[in-house]
Amino acid sequence: MVQGKIVKVSGPLVVASGMRNANMYDVVHVGKDQLVGEIIEMRGDRASIQVYEETAGIGYGDEVVSTGEPLSVELGPGLITNMYDGIQRPLQVMYEKYGTNITRGISEPSLSRTDKWKFSPKASVGDKVEPGDILGVVQETELVEQKIMVPNGVYGEVTSISEGEFTVTDVVASIKKEDGTTVEVQLMQKWPVRKARPYKAKVAPHEPLITGQRVIDAMFPIAKGGTACVPGPFGSGKTVVQHQLAKWSDVDIVVYIGCGERGNEMTDVLREFPELKDPKSGYSLMKRTVLIANTSDMPVAAREASIYTGITIAEYFRDMGYSVAVIADSSSRWAEALREMSGRLEEMPGEEGYPAYLTSRLAQFYERAGDVICNGKDGRRGTLSAVGAVSPQGGDISEPVSQATLRIVKVFWGLDSSLAYRRHFPAINWLTSYSLYKDRLSLWFEENVSRDWNSVTGEAMRLLSVENELDEIVKLVGVDALSPNERLTLEAARSIREDFLQQNAFEEGDMYTPLDKQFGLLKLILSFYTKSLDAIKKGADIEKIADLPVRERIGRAKAALDDVYKKEYSEIESQLDEELSDLVKEGGDN
Repeated sequence: MVQGKIVKVSGPLVVASGMRNANMYDVVHVGKDQLVGEIIEMRGDRASIQVYEETAGIGYGDEVVSTGEPLSVELGPGLITNMYDGIQRPLQVMYEKYGTNITRGISEPSLSRTDKWKFSPKASVGDKVEPGDILGVVQETELVEQKIMVPNGVYGEVTSISEGEFTVTDVVASIKKEDGTTVEVQLMQKWPVRKARPYKAKVAPHEPLITGQRVIDAMFPIAKGGTACVPGPFGSGKTVVQHQLAKWSDVDIVVYIGCGERGNEMTDVLREFPELKDPKSGYSLMKRTVLIANTSDMPVAAREASIYTGITIAEYFRDMGYSVAVIADSSSRWAEALREMSGRLEEMPGEEGYPAYLTSRLAQFYERAGDVICNGKDGRRGTLSAVGAVSPQGGDISEPVSQATLRIVKVFWGLDSSLAYRRHFPAINWLTSYSLYKDRLSLWFEENVSRDWNSVTGEAMRLLSVENELDEIVKLVGVDALSPNERLTLEAARSIREDFLQQNAFEEGDMYTPLDKQFGLLKLILSFYTKSLDAIKKGADIEKIADLPVRERIGRAKAALDDVYKKEYSEIESQLDEELSDLVKEGGDN
């Protein structure tokens, strides 16, 4: 145990002397209140410590004690449905014991030491095991079965294994290692948050992460195991987009990190998630969710810890073979915490005052995502997808955090304040956004949705691009200067924007759209375009085509419930054929 004395206090930064034998990233206890901190710099015998709690009252000469261990998280049964702060203290337990305000120096175990879990063995005495092998399972919730795995670095033979109900600190199995020593395995294990959990191999993502959001799935898909960012100015809908991803993404586990955002947004999550039903299972979404809350009024230093805490918990479930999504809102607040600590450390500032290592820290987070072959003899696959919001000041994505993030991630969902002001949500700009997974995922969509998926989505994007070019002409000389075919293109593009890309997060039939329904709706809009194009060639009037009664039905088709939309779309196609046929006859008569 290393003890030192405080020589400087600067906000969340504390400098202590007499710490020569301490190590970087050791957890320390500061002052008489035993505040939790972490060593982030060593100079001689002086350690610079970022404290994860309010440092008011800490002064010169106060004692600092190193635990000799890095900042770690507890991994085991009890994680799901729980809500933690940035250093994995259970907020519900703290609320019940200490009230609505977090008192300084509180230390509560992350996982309950009294709750008992039923452990069912999968391995037997005498089995040869290696890291990642499954010893047994615990049914944590109706949706999540936790797999109790052999700890990292342990090779040997199972000498004992028990069935029954245990707390997380009870020994459930013993493994005799090759060197003759015995390792006792508990339901819980600890892992340092800054160290990525190991796996056998990382493979190229090949399957899309289905979100139910049409603009994402059809236009800018993300792969399972992929990375994406959602940059946008204040009020453009970043948080709602991330809530939608957390609610409806086709994953087994969601880890939602509220990093430096407003507390009322985390309150919305807590209120909504227990009431919402998972579209696949029908159970509450909280049955597969872990929440990390480090809101804007919490200590700034803990924002960095919250990011690493969340990604480590996600890796733990990935190692079980699950598909996991990490939603971080937002990495800009994390970067601001880095900038503040860097300034207090008197480091040489980089662009806009951010530290020179900003890009490498962002990369350390996003590179922990991926599609991996997990440790263990069974060769199971697990995926970890990372989606981070970016909140650039004034909506200017040329600032350092946005640019550093864009160099790392492969999907860019660019939010546009002008779309948000027009009440077009999600306000993802289809002209500036992109997905580098689209070509890789095209084969999956053709095999699992329709062979025409890529041609239909590609044609929709083409019409939107042409609309952008024609808009420039319309602004100069007016819509009457366009040919009938060009005016039809504008009408079809408007339908794609308003009837397909625009989505209501609070309407039952529209908040989540399955892939086959997305394809049917887009094909219906393009059918209007191609059939109207043919009708114009036969003499139909473009003005009357634009005012067809069936257009309103197409506009409402997206809200059709999942069990009736196929019949609805078929009826709309028939009505479209009839109305266009009447217009062609009318044009011929004239």
